[in-house]
Amino acid sequence: MKKILSAILIGTLALSLAGCGQRQTPDGSQTEYDSDNNEAAETGGEPAEHTSENPAQEIRPAEVPEDFVLIEGGSFQMGSPETEAWRGEDETQHSVTVSDFYMSRYELTQAEYEAVMGENPGSFSGDDLPVENVTWLEAVAYCNARSGQEGLTPVYEVEDESVSWNRSADGYRLPTEAEWEYACRAGTETPFYMENSPGAEEANYYGHYPYMIEENYFSQGDLTVQPGEYRQTTVPVGSFEPNPFGLYDMHGNVGEWTWDLYGAYPADGQTDPTGAQGGTRRVYRGGGWNDFAKNMRSAYRAMMDQDKSSFNVGIRLVRNAAAGNGSVEGAVLGSGAGTGTAEGGNVLIAYFSWGGNTRGIAEEIRNQTGADLFEITLVNPYSDDYNTVLDEAQRDQNEQARPELAVHVENMEDYDTIILGYPNWWASIPMPIASFLEEYDFTGKTIIPFCSHGGGRFGQSLTAIAKLAPEAGMGEALSVHYSGGESLAEDVSAWLEENGITAE
Repeated sequence: MKKILSAILIGTLALSLAGCGQRQTPDGSQTEYDSDNNEAAETGGEPAEHTSENPAQEIRPAEVPEDFVLIEGGSFQMGSPETEAWRGEDETQHSVTVSDFYMSRYELTQAEYEAVMGENPGSFSGDDLPVENVTWLEAVAYCNARSGQEGLTPVYEVEDESVSWNRSADGYRLPTEAEWEYACRAGTETPFYMENSPGAEEANYYGHYPYMIEENYFSQGDLTVQPGEYRQTTVPVGSFEPNPFGLYDMHGNVGEWTWDLYGAYPADGQTDPTGAQGGTRRVYRGGGWNDFAKNMRSAYRAMMDQDKSSFNVGIRLVRNAAAGNGSVEGAVLGSGAGTGTAEGGNVLIAYFSWGGNTRGIAEEIRNQTGADLFEITLVNPYSDDYNTVLDEAQRDQNEQARPELAVHVENMEDYDTIILGYPNWWASIPMPIASFLEEYDFTGKTIIPFCSHGGGRFGQSLTAIAKLAPEAGMGEALSVHYSGGESLAEDVSAWLEENGITAE
């Protein structure tokens, strides 16, 4: 927090001065695979209604940077229709109108971030790569600092972790969730702004898993977009074709922070909405280099604590198109301070395992902590057959099933911290984890996730956990490649220390 406040002070001061290998089982164990089939489950449309005739028209006053596009406002259906494959329950369609705003053509680069903040937090190295591994609070700090350097009025006022937004200020800011989706869709109503869905040559994502691969894993000839390259890294901004509004990388490369606190959409129509009135986590959009295509859809909503960062979440800047007009006056307060994390108390290690890798990690954690160990098992277990369990896992995710658990924690109230383990199945949690999370009240408790994976790290599993346990604090998560190898004990030890869990 000191670093964030220092950056804001700097900005204020400046203003005053002026293919083939191993295929993974759902639990992370390995089996040989054909490069045409890729890795297993571990892991254009009609235009919307617009009030302007040319939303991508570029009319820039002199003070707006060259690489910003004027997005002319209009009305659209935010969210996804009930018929959209892999939609979430939090994507309820509703009518939204947004006013004109400017949006950067590109995700913020590492060079741009370092030039203002004096440091580069990126997990990957390259001036023209998008900056990532920045918290929402650090993104806000960057906006204020750059505004100050350029003689603009900073948008945000920060006090500890409480942030208010002066909507009439002319400085740099984060887009609202509505502005982001409106700009991403660029007049379309389909899951992606392109007619079908992005292939690996059109966006940087986990290219082995294009849209609808889950239902067509063994019959890929039926796919509209075939599996392609998984680069396992960010790429220079602007590496692919832009969307119809002239914006690059709206799907993939890195997710992008928005202003909004996460919450349910309102049922009625909205004009220039600013998100939930309360909550603990901020929304980010667009998907990143390690996401499956289903989690890059225009309507997909991801979120994270505002003081946490990720290797696949970055920044895209916007500015008001007209300071002080009726649509942007006033201030918005959104504390988003977070739920906090429990300190001390009893620790429970709860895990679900299919092939054994997650079990091995859980046992290593127990060996180092002496904490209680609880295995999540099912009344009707998944099949032992690899191909069958692939179908069962994606079927349950698609249906958002809640498999019945065979055993239960009788004294959950005794535990303050839950270390929660699972394999990355189809880029999210296995549905037995959802059953577990919905069975107990985690209010005031801390959940510290860990997962085994075959290349996708967490996928969107952390967002899934946060949505199911909104009143729980979230610790720093650990992703383990397959079974972790020789470094497992050391990796677990460092992770436990990071979370303040003392070894036995």
